[in-house]
Amino acid sequence: MTAAPSPRPLFSWRKHWAHRFGTAPFLPMSRDEMDALGWDACDVLLVTGDAYVDHPSFGMALIGRLLEAQGFRVAILAQPDWTSAEAFQALGAPTLFVAVAAGNMDSMVNRYTADRRLRHNDSYTPNDEGGKRPDRATLAYAQRAREAFRDTPIIVGGIEASLRRVAHYDYWSDTVRRSLLLDAKADLLVYGNAERAIVEIAHRTAKGEPPRAMTDIRGTALVRPVVPEGWTEIDATATDPPVRPMDGPAVVRLPSYEAVKADSALYAHAARVVHLESNPGHARPLVQRHGDREVWLNPPPWPLSTAEMDALYELPFARAPHPAYGDARIPAWEMIRFSITIMRGCFGGCTFCSITEHEGRQIQSRSQASILREIEQVRDKTAGFTGVISDLGGPTANMYRLACTSPDIQRVCRRLSCVYPSICKSLDTDHSALVDLYRAARAVPGVKKITIASGLRYDLAVRSPAYVKDLVTHHVGGYLKIAPEHTETGPLAHMMKPGIGAYDRFKQMFDRFSREAGKEQYLIPYFIAAHPGTTDEDMMNLALWLKRNGFRADQVQAFLPSPMALATAMYHSGRSPLRPVRGAGGEPVFTAKGLRQRRLHKAFLRYHDPENWPLLRDALKRLGRADLIGPGKRHLVPAYQPTGTGRAGGEGRRTGRKKGAQAFVTTGAGKGRR
Repeated sequence: MTAAPSPRPLFSWRKHWAHRFGTAPFLPMSRDEMDALGWDACDVLLVTGDAYVDHPSFGMALIGRLLEAQGFRVAILAQPDWTSAEAFQALGAPTLFVAVAAGNMDSMVNRYTADRRLRHNDSYTPNDEGGKRPDRATLAYAQRAREAFRDTPIIVGGIEASLRRVAHYDYWSDTVRRSLLLDAKADLLVYGNAERAIVEIAHRTAKGEPPRAMTDIRGTALVRPVVPEGWTEIDATATDPPVRPMDGPAVVRLPSYEAVKADSALYAHAARVVHLESNPGHARPLVQRHGDREVWLNPPPWPLSTAEMDALYELPFARAPHPAYGDARIPAWEMIRFSITIMRGCFGGCTFCSITEHEGRQIQSRSQASILREIEQVRDKTAGFTGVISDLGGPTANMYRLACTSPDIQRVCRRLSCVYPSICKSLDTDHSALVDLYRAARAVPGVKKITIASGLRYDLAVRSPAYVKDLVTHHVGGYLKIAPEHTETGPLAHMMKPGIGAYDRFKQMFDRFSREAGKEQYLIPYFIAAHPGTTDEDMMNLALWLKRNGFRADQVQAFLPSPMALATAMYHSGRSPLRPVRGAGGEPVFTAKGLRQRRLHKAFLRYHDPENWPLLRDALKRLGRADLIGPGKRHLVPAYQPTGTGRAGGEGRRTGRKKGAQAFVTTGAGKGRR
């Protein structure tokens, strides 16, 4: 078996000549700031749908500071007026390219609920104000940038572009749309973690190579008229591509845009192929015909090394919002200002989640020393710090430094999840490095408390009782979030989540260690309503479980089909891509799609709300479970209806809690769920 190629180190490029201007206190957002820095122009203009917060948790700040460290002059155009090109011209034309992203969140998920209702707030906007970014923001910004700078290359990236890199089902229009690369008329689309790609694009552009001609950069999508000579096409338009690599360069052909738009079974099949070709160690390029053009996807980017992660997260961030915002509140900043990112990526493979599609399955971890230095930075530089670190985490709280025990196996593995249907025997589940990190972080002078806010994989945690004990004893602020998502095997199988037995085992450990620590602490379980594979009876059984365990949800959310997720392919096609899908075959999957049925599934999660009782009583009778209607503890809902209730199906209404009942808040799959 040949050794895997080594990527070029992220910080090994010779710096661009403009490095002589030094480090900006904040990346400039105005012409005056550029003048003060001595710039006649910027090299790269970053356009983002978020407010500019100079912190590594905000993607544009991370990319901006990285490009600055490479010697480029980087300016930020944050939440510009998209109704004309004028706002895009305010900072002048960049010498290299415009890089466009919708922001840390998909703009459609950010703006609409799972029921397609308009949200009136935006956590990434000053004062939580809604409406400051357009729908499909990447497209709108790219179009205006093209109008403003006709001859300047346009690069699109971020999670919105990443999840739309091929033909994709769009929940909000209920149709299959083309690759965003085509609709944006961009020169390149960067998908996944963009650091390696954007650095290479910048340096090669600075040497005179047009981005449109860069056909060999991992983690990018580009348009070609035809497949180049010398490439062998592997036909995956109807069946899974072969596992064995072919001699010479090979590209995997997906069903065309026109085909997946016309045939939902082919759509599910294409989604499966994309996920099978997602391991950087063996993935081959993908090609998908759109009309008379080929959308070409190079293999995913190589993960960053620990040394690269350290250098990236220790760039000279101001760790604050840009001064132009004054005293305005930016809720997303307030939430993460005292938190530390320790890793990225997730090998869980939950079908409803976008983390795997965007960040990949291989965990990229920082060193303990780097994390401790950032804690000291928070202590010394972040205004308002009181000694509490709000999180040490990332996509998951407890995958830090977990990896396959065999590099050779990892390089060729095609599993969609390392932990489903069971934890892979080749996966190292030792949490000792994380326990050591927690202990060292607690010892940093000035740190009084560290809580863990990132979602926890409890099926992994139970493998390391020492970790659970340390976590429960020192890092739970009264409540700990975990995400069983459901109790029934049908929905859980289509989510690729462990059975509720794993939750029960974790809860036993959690309760025991809480008692030993002399603390009263609770688990906050998260659940999804109306996920593909969920029947009305499944939701009824979940509601009964909630009542038996004394849980009452304050807020609930239904499944939101985000682009590229495997669960979205189930929702659209009615077939499961977890197994081969051929023609009209494939395992059928039921999904609640009608508004009334989706409301019913949410109502089961809020069984205690009188507004929901009429809907639930009708459903229980239809399911042959009228025995669950009555006043006793074994009943789910009473037979009576309080005056003035039961009018609107119970959506969004809060009610009080009975004494002793535990409350929890559930959120939807579209906002970074784990």
